[in-house]
Amino acid sequence: MSTAPLLEGVHHVKLPVSDLEKSLAWYQDHLGYLPVMHFVEEGVLMGIALVHPNGGPGFAIRLDPEKAVAAAGFDYFAIGVPGEEAINALAAHLAGKGVPHAGVMRTHVGWLLSGVTDPDGYDIRFYTVPLEIPEGAGLMVRET
Repeated sequence: MSTAPLLEGVHHVKLPVSDLEKSLAWYQDHLGYLPVMHFVEEGVLMGIALVHPNGGPGFAIRLDPEKAVAAAGFDYFAIGVPGEEAINALAAHLAGKGVPHAGVMRTHVGWLLSGVTDPDGYDIRFYTVPLEIPEGAGLMVRET
């Protein structure tokens, strides 16, 4: 019996962005996210909560240009995609919208679509789920 506290998934991810409207448009147009809540502070729109109609993780964007610049290029999270067919369809969908990416490749734990960047330069990765952990693998070490 584990003594670890009971947890269930990720509630949402929040990213600092340099331009709320530009980021909102990108996540809506390219990934299908929908706004569900606006956060207004002292009369200024400072954040937007987003949901995905087909299973994507909860998501929020927060106006903070300085942090967005400092964090550009980092992959804060990876979004799960249900299988090889769906990740290939996502790659085609993004390419059709003019979003460059590195293509779909096989990894040790499933399929990966990488090289997608949002307007602030965040590296957004997509992995097939569930992960395909090799039987008896134990702790995996990846050297680069």
